Amino acid sequence: MRLIGKEPLYDFMNKYSDSRSQIESWIAEVEETVWQTPHELKCRYSSASIIGGQNVVFNICGNKYRLWVKTTYKIGVVLIKKIGTHDEYIKWNIR
Repeated sequence: MRLIGKEPLYDFMNKYSDSRSQIESWIAEVEETVWQTPHELKCRYSSASIIGGQNVVFNICGNKYRLWVKTTYKIGVVLIKKIGTHDEYIKWNIR
């Protein structure tokens, strides 16, 4: 997949160092894979929440942090929308 908008991930890792290894692993995996359907994504990340087909929320560090992306399966693009703490995630308006 083509991963767009990685800068917030790097900023987040600098602020929350305990997330670094998991986010770096997630980036590497996403850039090496191709998901053609939400089902394929869920097969790899069973705890991910798929919202409205294209929006996906990943748990980082066992639900301590959340990563929201928009996935366009047809063209193989994953767009970083937000990353934050669980408390910040509760305030996001994901549709």
